[in-house]
Amino acid sequence: MTPKQRFAAALRREPIQGLVPTFELVFFLTMEAFGKVHPTHRSFYQWAQMSEKERQLQRIDVADLYIDIAKKYQHDCIFFQPFRHEFDEHVRMLELIRERSDDAYFIVMHGDPTFSIPDGDSMMEQSAQFYEEPETMKKIARDRVDWQLEEAEKFSKHKGLLDGFCMCSDYCFNTNPFLSPAMFGEFVTPYLQQTCVAYRDMGFYSIKHTDGNIMPILDQLVQCQPDALHSLDPQGGVSLAEVKRLYGDQITLCGNVNCGLLQTGTDEEAAADVRRTLREGMEGGRGFIFCTSNCVYTGLDLARYDMMQDIWRREGRYS
Repeated sequence: MTPKQRFAAALRREPIQGLVPTFELVFFLTMEAFGKVHPTHRSFYQWAQMSEKERQLQRIDVADLYIDIAKKYQHDCIFFQPFRHEFDEHVRMLELIRERSDDAYFIVMHGDPTFSIPDGDSMMEQSAQFYEEPETMKKIARDRVDWQLEEAEKFSKHKGLLDGFCMCSDYCFNTNPFLSPAMFGEFVTPYLQQTCVAYRDMGFYSIKHTDGNIMPILDQLVQCQPDALHSLDPQGGVSLAEVKRLYGDQITLCGNVNCGLLQTGTDEEAAADVRRTLREGMEGGRGFIFCTSNCVYTGLDLARYDMMQDIWRREGRYS
């Protein structure tokens, strides 16, 4: 099986032989690993002044970096993050990644129209709006879903270009969701479910990401029918084993090596948590994708990620 086929099989909860599929939402340590700035950290403010030849060289460099990350760390999936906002540029980049990787990898993009935790500048205003202007907020939610599904429909016309969407609106703090379960059910769940179902009807997979303590809204997240949940945050008190016990027969689980232990724990603590993740996730022989509980972020020790991957290569194998 190709990496693309393995990842898709994991999302369908089919049995897989050999290594457990793996990926990361983002691998930011590209300077240390490859001597190149991550695409999302680059400035393209001179794009309008570039010749088409210069632009194409930039596209190729970005595409090759995504492929190099996947090859080195044996990721089955590439989460492409556009450095331009034009749809045609998205298509060009996705075509390049497909072409230069021989269509080896499952490819996803961000595509989550639902309300996330607002930033500090807008938190008070948006919180008040949920209470004082509920119909306005629902109209905003509908409009955002409509726009996102129009974008997805455009991608669907380019067959084989994109495999799915990572839905990266964060809903939860480490203690609890930002919205109460009842308000989540009113302002998020219907729109998340509509989006996931529409993606599936268009032939796309969906991976729902949110950090923090998802347990009070876990039933609603599963009800929305994404193909997978990411990241099952242990720093938010989420137990991979418990989520698998509750819903492992319905949804694929992605995670959940503790990023906090990878960054600040001892070598022994970090290694033990990697093994704990593999043990809990591989239970039952299907429906699991191995990764960190967030991403490989700037400031994380690359040696720790290398250690994590070494353990996965040795011990993350289905018999």
